[in-house]
Amino acid sequence: MIRLMSVKDYEKVYALWTGTKGMGMRSLDDSQEGIKKFLNRNPNTCFVYEEEGSIIGCILCGHDGRRAYIYHAAVAENYRRKGIGSLLLKQVYDSLEKEGINKAALVVFSNNTIGNSFWKNQGWEKREDLNYYNKVINPENK
Repeated sequence: MIRLMSVKDYEKVYALWTGTKGMGMRSLDDSQEGIKKFLNRNPNTCFVYEEEGSIIGCILCGHDGRRAYIYHAAVAENYRRKGIGSLLLKQVYDSLEKEGINKAALVVFSNNTIGNSFWKNQGWEKREDLNYYNKVINPENK
């Protein structure tokens, strides 16, 4: 069953993320407080897939009023290739459409073969015409 993510899901979702090869986690942004802040800012665009009390899929999505960004999409390894990731993504698309958002972006580590394959198969286009820049504001966010 897909439902909106709550901060109460944090421990199970964090376990899913840290158990997923290719995920990048940040000490502050991905802390319980950081995720609570993200969910409060994006109450209608973050979802979990729950089965028998276990969270087996999750997707975080937020937007700035113009463009959406997807973070930390994951499905537990034993449940992959069953359409759960696609269902979560459709839920995100539907929620973004309701909020009037027309475009989304995401970042996948280049060595994350499974993740890159998933997004390509979902119809996402890899951009070769831009550079991605990153600046750490708070050095505590490791």
